Amino acid sequence: MNTFPNISLRHLKHKNQNNICLIFPYNETLINISKKELKAKWSKTHSCWHVKNTPTQLKLIFKVFKGHANIKSNELFDKPIIKNEQSSKKKSRNLNDEQKNTLNNFYKYLKGKRFSKSTVDTYTYLIADFIEFHNQKQIKELNSRDVELFNEYKCTQKYSVNTQRQFTSALKWFIKFYPTIQISELHLSRPKKSKKLPIVLSQEEVIKLIAVTTNLKHRAIIALIYSCGLRISEIINLKLEDLFIDRRQIVVKDGKGRKDRYVTLAESFLPLLRNYLTSYNPKKYFIEGPKEGKYSSSSIRKFLTKSKMKAGIRRPISPHTLRHSFATHLLENGVGLRHIQELLGHAKPETTMIYTHVAKKDLLDIKSPLDTAIEKLEKTQNEEQKFLISGK
Repeated sequence: MNTFPNISLRHLKHKNQNNICLIFPYNETLINISKKELKAKWSKTHSCWHVKNTPTQLKLIFKVFKGHANIKSNELFDKPIIKNEQSSKKKSRNLNDEQKNTLNNFYKYLKGKRFSKSTVDTYTYLIADFIEFHNQKQIKELNSRDVELFNEYKCTQKYSVNTQRQFTSALKWFIKFYPTIQISELHLSRPKKSKKLPIVLSQEEVIKLIAVTTNLKHRAIIALIYSCGLRISEIINLKLEDLFIDRRQIVVKDGKGRKDRYVTLAESFLPLLRNYLTSYNPKKYFIEGPKEGKYSSSSIRKFLTKSKMKAGIRRPISPHTLRHSFATHLLENGVGLRHIQELLGHAKPETTMIYTHVAKKDLLDIKSPLDTAIEKLEKTQNEEQKFLISGK
């Protein structure tokens, strides 16, 4: 009687590629054959070995496992492809046709108001959440109490203060778009904004972060974001025509609030910049992804996290941390708030004022009352009886 272990073959969609997934109980012989004969790779997400789905590979699977395992291939031919983690992220909503139509029109309404794509997407998403939460009611019947119930529920789901503030803003625009709704704008109030201080790296940490980044493109991205204080959307949309190397300037077009501004390129960045442009030869954008398209923000966040770990930085950082660090270091170097506001593209000086709370300039000159008290005590005592806080 055949006592060989079974290997089930299934479809697997992995990194936009059709693969064959090999599923079997732990067996060192089968693992060695998979690795050496098939050159299979292990997927942590799906807990299986996988190879490319080609006729040649399929024949090879049956050949190398002959006399070692029973191949079960029914699922490979009968079942649909297993989608990978990323392809299943899109949320399916429980909405009727009328609700979907209203949301689509609201989306167009916001675009007509010339909001940024990010704002349009966020506002539409939040209103869709609200409508779906009360999907048993018609939209025109929704009232202020329904808003309260929605917020109360969301607060139990780690609903941040900033998200709730965004929802309130979105709802105010939705009331203007759909005036027959039973929600009064007068009863809508935003919770107070969280006054968290931004995470800031020291200048030494920034230099180390750049130094440990061995990939030339990644190093150029980190250096440019920090040296110019750019937002992640600004570096992704930065075009080669916006670089003026001879004048040591770049023009940031259509920044937040649709504002243009000039920013100075660091002298020390120019050799790295020329090296990067010569090596990668981008065609349209300063940084480009596949097929000369825009680079993705997720790619920047991923390699920044890896560089952070290499640099031994334990705090959580993001591309915006480099922008915070740029502003704080300028302030510590004596640059005025008005100039920093211009460089960052802030509409209001109050936004720039946050950096006065994290800058070390002047704060380090303030002497602690503990030091003052000990100095006074030392003056009143003999040298032999000098008081030391260390206790020695």
